[in-house]
Amino acid sequence: MSGMTRHQYRCSVRWSDMDVYGHVNNAVFLTYLEEARSDILGGQAAIAGVDTFTAGCVSAKHEIEYKAPLEWRETPVTVEVWVTGLRAVSFSLAYEVKDEGTLYARAASTMVPYDLEGKRPRRLTEAERAYLTEFLTQQ
Repeated sequence: MSGMTRHQYRCSVRWSDMDVYGHVNNAVFLTYLEEARSDILGGQAAIAGVDTFTAGCVSAKHEIEYKAPLEWRETPVTVEVWVTGLRAVSFSLAYEVKDEGTLYARAASTMVPYDLEGKRPRRLTEAERAYLTEFLTQQ
C-alpha cells in the first residue's frame, strides 16, 4: 500500500553554486539533495508528527547521474524526492532535480536511522515507517 507521492522541494540556485564553466558544480547537487531530504525528513515529517529523523539519520550512500548542465537562474529548480525501499535499519530515497522542461540529475541515497548517543544504527520506528510509506514508490 504505497502512497505513490513525491515530495517536491523548491531549491534556489545560488551564484556561488557555479563552477568555472558557468554550470552548477557537480558536488553542489549533493547540497540540493540534502536540502530536499532535510525538508521531507525534518520540516514535513515534524508537521506530520514524526520528529525523530532529526534526532539522528545518516547518509550511507549516494549516487548521482547528471543528465543536463544546470546554469544559474532566478527561478528555483524542483527537487522531487520519494522512498524506493524500506528495511529494518535503512531506507532508500530517489530524487530528480528538474524544472518544467529539463531533467538535470537523477540520484539515490541510502539512509540509516542513527542513535547518536549509542553511536550505532537503530531500527526505524513504526511512526517513521508509516510516514515513509506515504512516499514509497516502486522505481
